[in-house]
Amino acid sequence: MPGPKRKCSKARRDKRRANWKLTVPGLVECPQCHALKMPHRVCPACGFYKGRTVVQAKSEE
Repeated sequence: MPGPKRKCSKARRDKRRANWKLTVPGLVECPQCHALKMPHRVCPACGFYKGRTVVQAKSEE
């Protein structure tokens, strides 16, 4: 299978890679302790999820 007919320029290559970057994860505030946490997950600070304590928090151990 043949390769490219002409060399791909650095500008064209870099334009393609311009959108290849990391994004900041969306964080929400825990309703119980007001710490930042990932949405739809147990709060790592207090162990609270959907109106009840699911796991013991690390600070209580």
